[in-house]
Amino acid sequence: MGNNGKKSVDGGGLVIFEDVSQAIQAEKVLRAGGYEVKLIAPPPKYRMGCDLGVVINLVEKAGIERLLKEKDVHFMKILSTTEGAAELISVVKTTDYGKWLMIKAGNMKLAFEKATGIIVNTSGGGCPDIPYLHAEMVDKKLTEAPKPSELGYTLCALMLDRAYEEALTVWNGGN
Repeated sequence: MGNNGKKSVDGGGLVIFEDVSQAIQAEKVLRAGGYEVKLIAPPPKYRMGCDLGVVINLVEKAGIERLLKEKDVHFMKILSTTEGAAELISVVKTTDYGKWLMIKAGNMKLAFEKATGIIVNTSGGGCPDIPYLHAEMVDKKLTEAPKPSELGYTLCALMLDRAYEEALTVWNGGN
């Protein structure tokens, strides 16, 4: 249990998927079911057509498997850290350009003006919803821009959402 009374993701397990949409759906289903999980880029040797995996507390494997099956969320395999899940890849990086701050998540980038919190650019990815997301977010304050995950359905939208969430955290005084 953390300081706020919630369990943290201690890890020990990684759920592998064939399809990005299944990984995104699994994260939502598991969180709604009360599990603390984290969407990550799995180690390269475990990528089987999908660039996302869900970190779980391995002691909750049985309940997680049961919930995913009940909700018809297809997964390939649940690994333990002894099978390679310890090689998890961090996907969020921050670069300070003086007047602007750029947050990179996966292959997506979001830049905002530090003084105003206005999004000045989004870039990266090759998914079809990226131009739409860019148009909807640029020139808006971080606190007023739409969440990319609520507008898009691709891996690029998900990664842009991760960048957006980190930008909000930084803007609100987090690290």
